[in-house]
Amino acid sequence: MATPNYGYEKRQRELEKKRKKEEKARAKAERGKNMGDGNGPELEDDATEAAEGAANADGSGDGGAGGDGGGD
Repeated sequence: MATPNYGYEKRQRELEKKRKKEEKARAKAERGKNMGDGNGPELEDDATEAAEGAANADGSGDGGAGGDGGGD
């Protein structure tokens, strides 16, 4: 039976860590670039729209016609 090549495995783990770190740095730089362009609120708008969509999904979102809102 062949013996494990620990050096190779370690190098592969190091390369994977390096690749992930570079991806993270690239994404961070891109986010920073987008914030400077005034495009930052897009993320917040998407989150807000998603939250509103979830609130409206159960029919209690905007308080429009129908529903059991109480009143007269």
